[in-house]
Amino acid sequence: MSKKSFTGGINSLLGEAPVEIPKRGRPKTSTKEITKSSQEGTKENETRATFIINEELLEKLKAIAYWDRSLIKDVVNKAIQEAVWKYEEVNGEIKPIPKK
Repeated sequence: MSKKSFTGGINSLLGEAPVEIPKRGRPKTSTKEITKSSQEGTKENETRATFIINEELLEKLKAIAYWDRSLIKDVVNKAIQEAVWKYEEVNGEIKPIPKK
């Protein structure tokens, strides 16, 4: 005698249409156009990047984020923004890299 598989549940045996269970949580409202895979799962005007960083510096960044009760990405964004402002004060507006 062969074993029977009931992986489809009782509804598959009875021939009834499966009932859709509504998803929980806030519906997605983002109309962000994703042009690169590094943008998936991020907010508007954000992208994912990977950097190699000194371990001691990373620990200090984490500590700053902890004590300021903010996210590490916010601390890093603020630091980079300040570095760009200082660079532009000395060198003028940064020109975009030419596209080939």
